[in-house]
Parts: sequence; C-alpha cells; structure tokens
Amino acid sequence: MKIGNRDFDLKNHCYIMGILNVTPDSFSDGGKFNNLDAALKHTEEMIREGADIIDVGGESTRPGHIRISEEEEIARVTPVIEAIKKNFDIPVSIDTYKGSVTLAALQAGADLVNDIWGFKHDSKVAEYTAKYGAACCLMHNRNEAVYDDFQKDFLTDLQECVAIAKKANVADDRIILDPGVGFGKTYEMNLEIIGHLEIMHELNYPILLGTSRKSVIGLTLDLPADERVEGTLATTVIGVMKGCSFVRVHDVKENARIIKMTEAILAK
Repeated sequence: MKIGNRDFDLKNHCYIMGILNVTPDSFSDGGKFNNLDAALKHTEEMIREGADIIDVGGESTRPGHIRISEEEEIARVTPVIEAIKKNFDIPVSIDTYKGSVTLAALQAGADLVNDIWGFKHDSKVAEYTAKYGAACCLMHNRNEAVYDDFQKDFLTDLQECVAIAKKANVADDRIILDPGVGFGKTYEMNLEIIGHLEIMHELNYPILLGTSRKSVIGLTLDLPADERVEGTLATTVIGVMKGCSFVRVHDVKENARIIKMTEAILAK
C-alpha cells in the first residue's frame, strides 16, 4: 500500500502510527502538544523513535469529551499538518469523522483519513477521501454495545463501512480496518476482539490496532493512563502475532522495540 510517497509492506511488517493530539483535553496527553512548536517537536521525536505515520487529531474522542465546532477543529489541525509536511518527509493522517475537517486536512496535505465512525457519520468523508485518492482507516463503532452475536455483527458492521467506501469510489488498496477497541464495546468485548483479531482477515484488508493507554488496559491493570505502557505493549505483541499491519500508539520507542523483537522471533 502506498500512503503519501511511501510504500508499506503490509505482509511482512507492522508499522507505527504515532499519535499527535493537538487538543487541550485528550485523555492521556491533553494540552501537551496543542501549540505548533510543541507539536513539531513531538513529531520530530516520534519520527526519531520509529514512527511511520503521524496521526493528527484536533478533537478528543474520549468518553465524555467536549465536542467542538468544525471551524475550531480545522483551525487546530491544518497548520500542524501543513507544518509537518513542510518540515518532515512522513505520511500524515487526519483523525476526524467530519466532512469539512476531512476536506481542509486533505487540502493541507494529509495522506490518510482516520475515521472513528468508518464513514458512517458523514458521507462527505468518503467522498473527499476518494476525490483526493487518500488512504483511509475505517474503525468499527456503535452507539451502544448491543449485539446479537458479537463477532458476527462486528464483521457485518465493518463490511458496511467498506461498502460505503466502495460506493464513494475509494479504491480497495486505499482501505485499512480498525477493530475499534474502546468504542461501542463492553470491557469483555474489547478483550475478546483483541484476542480474536484474526477474524478480521476474512475481510481481506490491512488491520490497524489502536489500544494505546486505553481503558481496557487501565481496567485490567487498575492503572491510570500514564502508567499503561506495558499493557499497551502486550496488545501490540498480540497484534503483530495476529497479523496487524499497523499499531496506533503514544509511546513510539517502546512499541518499535517490541515489534522488532516480536517479528524477529516470528521470522524463525
């Protein structure tokens, strides 16, 4: 898969999407990088530590988050995307589910659209993704964690996301799928889907796993967000073993090292 000007060997390596929250209220690093200099410094650090993509988010999606206007979100993310593209040679992702934000981010140089609603919230997101030939990551999500058969319904939901993408003329080789850990699922369901990521291979798209510092880790280990690195690393190892092509993480250095070690073992 080509994202931006880079080729990704999705069969033989798990790549790192580094999280850059330019928000004052993100659950784990809110306010740390919501000015341009701090954002660029952190981007440089993540690239040095092994990030392959930088994921820029302008609105927190944590439980109970405060929704902001699309104008404010655009004002937060577009200068950062433009500055990253100007200063670094790395693909940039925009973390949004809103059409106008998607368009502004793509115009600013974003290479990938990372939608927590899998194109189901705003049809314009799929339309603009196709128009700009961008890659996309479609995440599984539901308003409520109510299922008849969790794994079966989970796959059906993701198939619906793919259908929306294809109807908008997003090419097959532009699509990545995310199981949506922490979204529309109970604690037990989150653990179940991490443990059964292989079911997603039925859909024949690359998988991105995003578990970094999430509540499923906090609840399991009874730890606050800033002490969940080891729990995150455990899920990354499982992700690599289950054939994930990407992990979306805050702690790039530690995850890069554990991916390298896991892949070395699996190669023998």
